[in-house]
Amino acid sequence: MPKYKDCHAFITGLGIAVPPYRIAQEVIGRFMKRHMMSQKPIARQIDRLTRQSLIDYRYTVVKDYALEPEYFTFYPPKEDLEPFPTVSRRMQLYREAAPELGAQAAVECLAEAEVAPSDVTHLICVSCTGMYAPGLDIDLVERLGLSHSVARTSILFMGCYAAFNALKAASAIVAENPGARVLIVCVELCSLHFQKHEGENSRLLSNMLFGDGASAAMVENRRPKQRKAIGLVHFLCDLFPEGKDDMTWEIADWGFVMKLSSSVPEVLRDGLPRMIGKLRRESGCTGEEFRHFAIHPGGPRILETVEQVMGLNREDNRWAYEILRDYGNMSSATLFFVLHRLIGHENSSDGDLIYAAAFGPGLTCESALLRVSV
Repeated sequence: MPKYKDCHAFITGLGIAVPPYRIAQEVIGRFMKRHMMSQKPIARQIDRLTRQSLIDYRYTVVKDYALEPEYFTFYPPKEDLEPFPTVSRRMQLYREAAPELGAQAAVECLAEAEVAPSDVTHLICVSCTGMYAPGLDIDLVERLGLSHSVARTSILFMGCYAAFNALKAASAIVAENPGARVLIVCVELCSLHFQKHEGENSRLLSNMLFGDGASAAMVENRRPKQRKAIGLVHFLCDLFPEGKDDMTWEIADWGFVMKLSSSVPEVLRDGLPRMIGKLRRESGCTGEEFRHFAIHPGGPRILETVEQVMGLNREDNRWAYEILRDYGNMSSATLFFVLHRLIGHENSSDGDLIYAAAFGPGLTCESALLRVSV
């Protein structure tokens, strides 16, 4: 029997949550043009990025992006936003907002999985947009009513692909302990890290792509009855070192700063065929069996590159485009949004194989072979 038929871990529940402030992409573009004090060429570039992003709306914990300066609550009420918020101020808001948002996603996930908080044995928290201690994991234990003896793991600062590492850890846990119930919670507040520096295309691009959101997944050894679950079949990670400097995420004095160069799609175009070939060999799957795709919507060009390499069209990849349109790129939280949309659709049937992938600093590509289970 081919190895891709085997499965010992299942996502039995998913949950998603977003902050209360839903802001149109054009409105965020106007904020950037006004407060980056851009010259006309830069303003035109912001307009172009607004159109090309394929994003209609993003959610944020910072309502200032849709307000006049006199009503700001996070940024100083000035055109130049000075004194620009420090990392300390940004982490203060992260600590205030992240636990509630993560708890909302977790409550939905637990309800779908039909798991009581007291039955959760392991908690894995994922984030790259904020850190503090005692941390998000302990806040979630208290908010959700989890056991104080729950095993806690934090996966921090890995970027957009981190949910894959959480799923791999959860899969290993339930393989070792079939009675384990592992709750994964991803929380990303990307909008805290707006940067106003002019002249750097990568910062303009990151300002226009990233939004806030939280997602959760329950991983168990059991296969639930009479409702869909997602089997975790096979994982593969690959590094494309030639792109190491093209995607970075660093802590600076005025927030976390991303570099996202225009060379990333080219690096992926060269590296993806090798990685996909290795996944097929290791899993015993030819690739022709793939029925659905859960590609992290890192941006339109990244999605287009994956489609070109894999011979897909936009309809094949529609779940990624829908999430990009409705929410933007929410870093590590985004994968479960895509799977939530995919698994809820009537076209996903028992046994269907899903190919999932995400990309981040390194340049790292995480991929997984998943299977719909009913």
